[in-house]
Amino acid sequence: MKLGVAAAVVEGMLVPGDVTVQDGIVTAVGSSPAGPHGLAVPGFVDVQVNGFAGVDVLSARGGDYATMGRALAATGVTAYQPTLITAAPETQEQALREIAAAGDRPGGGPRLLGAHLEGPFLSRGWPGAHPAAHLRDPDPALVARLRDAGPVTAITLAPELAGALELIDELTRSGVAVHLGHTDGDAATCHAAFDAGARALTHVHNAHRRFAPRDPGPAGVALTRNDVTVTAIIDGVHLAPETERLVALAAGVRLCLITDAIAAAGRGDGTTRIGELAVEVRDGVARLADGRLAGSVTTMDASVRRLVAHGIPLTAAVGAATVAPARLTGNRFIGRLAVGLPADIAVLDDDQHVARTLVGGDEAFAA
Repeated sequence: MKLGVAAAVVEGMLVPGDVTVQDGIVTAVGSSPAGPHGLAVPGFVDVQVNGFAGVDVLSARGGDYATMGRALAATGVTAYQPTLITAAPETQEQALREIAAAGDRPGGGPRLLGAHLEGPFLSRGWPGAHPAAHLRDPDPALVARLRDAGPVTAITLAPELAGALELIDELTRSGVAVHLGHTDGDAATCHAAFDAGARALTHVHNAHRRFAPRDPGPAGVALTRNDVTVTAIIDGVHLAPETERLVALAAGVRLCLITDAIAAAGRGDGTTRIGELAVEVRDGVARLADGRLAGSVTTMDASVRRLVAHGIPLTAAVGAATVAPARLTGNRFIGRLAVGLPADIAVLDDDQHVARTLVGGDEAFAA
């Protein structure tokens, strides 16, 4: 089938012409004649999703992943990492078992890329919306127990904690992507952690030691190392507009959009939960009772639009939602639109809103 689009984003370039898909695989890009309108881009990859459409990852059961996937597909997402915030080990274990049981593409929707554990090995000084009672120092035995329960593909931790560098080395050698986050680590500590194999910084400028002229901390280190992916929540809440643009310009192709979405995303204002914590969403801002931010209700397509509004080229904004997160997961078959690859595609209209989403050539959403 032909998608009927006027152009496509291929390897960071805008290519005029249509896209052809056969048996779930892209067979032609830039074919003539071009369709009348629309832009085909690689399907968005979100590596930090705490919940969506009323589903909280920590308590998801049964068909919840199919429900969440359908809603995410409407935002152009074709692959994502369910993210477990800090909780009791038994709660995380059960959540991991549910992820394992959900399969690779629950309900025929977006691909599950394994779980991202954000905690419990986080700084007590920078807990964000994580229950302090469950925070702990790195524990290899607990990691082994959780990995036995389900597919753990990424872990965010604080590198200054006792045993963190050793755990980073162990996880890296076993194929788990380590992100630094919720940390009070200074520059030297963060450099040591990245040298040990950590790959990314979780939500830059949020929930970690602040950047200072002579103490640049995690953000300063991540933004100046060419081997580090910088994840950012571009929602107009977590970062000022100037900071959003500054991060995009400084990180370049290393910028990785994440939503950090919670169950309220796609549902509007009201009361919800993230794990065991109550959250109030007002005017699109999610906060705990004490005022701390608690994830976001943004979407990947909205984040792409914000970057474009900041003057970031559309191809670069799309790359931050596709190539960068795919590279972070180590999966070579997602985040790209090219002949011979699975047809995981989002079709955008002229205003960068999602008109259609394909996963493996199957229609997962149509406006």
